[in-house]
Amino acid sequence: MAGANLTLVTEFLLIAFTDFPEWGFPLFLLFLSLYLLTVTGNLGMIILIRVDGRLHTPMYFLLSHLSLADICYSSVTVPQMMAVLLQHGAALSYSRCVAQFFSFTFFGSIDCYLLALMAYDRYVAVCRPLLYVTIMTRKARLGFVAGAYMAGVFSALVRTVSAFTLSFCGNNEIDFIFCDLPPLLKLSCGDSYTQELVIVVFAIFVIPMSMVVILVSYLFIIVAIMRIHSAGGRAKTFSTCTSHLTAVSLFFGTIIFMYLGGNSNRSSERDRVVSVFYTTVIPMLNPFIYSLRNKEVKEAARKIVSSVKLP
Repeated sequence: MAGANLTLVTEFLLIAFTDFPEWGFPLFLLFLSLYLLTVTGNLGMIILIRVDGRLHTPMYFLLSHLSLADICYSSVTVPQMMAVLLQHGAALSYSRCVAQFFSFTFFGSIDCYLLALMAYDRYVAVCRPLLYVTIMTRKARLGFVAGAYMAGVFSALVRTVSAFTLSFCGNNEIDFIFCDLPPLLKLSCGDSYTQELVIVVFAIFVIPMSMVVILVSYLFIIVAIMRIHSAGGRAKTFSTCTSHLTAVSLFFGTIIFMYLGGNSNRSSERDRVVSVFYTTVIPMLNPFIYSLRNKEVKEAARKIVSSVKLP
């Protein structure tokens, strides 16, 4: 990591927004509000699924794990962002940066795998309704989720090792708000072709492979829906998939834009906006996406609210 006449990097300086100190406190309040909404919304979704018997289905089981992953996903980065804004920059030790990068990648990968599993769940529900209970058994969905977590560990480990075997020398200032891949690549010096190739190839494996599962599942779903004769039946069947499609579009759209768009001529400002979107906005939106268009979730929430009696 260090060579001749090079300084060994032992910490990174997060300096995003330090040129605009007047933005610090307003942005801190914004991120705090988004973070509280994220935790409250996703925790509320987990509680609803746990206490309401109507939501004890495979789809909601997967959704509860997606909500848990979203809480952790935001908790890894957003508090760090708020510290950077309040302190007008922050020093992060090398080991803390590694830990943050690993955790962020771990929970982000789990999101990818869970969204793919939820697409498969919708495929079975629409295309194999008579076999749904047989296929999506408790043992099967526990195995699916366990596999997603194990794959997440492997994904994070490969990506973290590849990123932190880069050579960081001289400048250790990250014009960013947490340890993410684009700013680390900009800090690297020397020959980083092998590491970048591993990172890109693995990103191609994780993201597009998850998308292939989603696209193939929805291809079969669309074919099945087109075979339904009544327009009302087609609309009702498709409505069970709209929440998941919305979440998939938001998550994978920003991830692809961020990581598969190449590293040359990248704008730090653009990268910061996109990173804020997928670390704060998307995890906050997911519980609202799944509740606003879902009658079962709304009824469960209404039931809990009505059961709370004020003194």
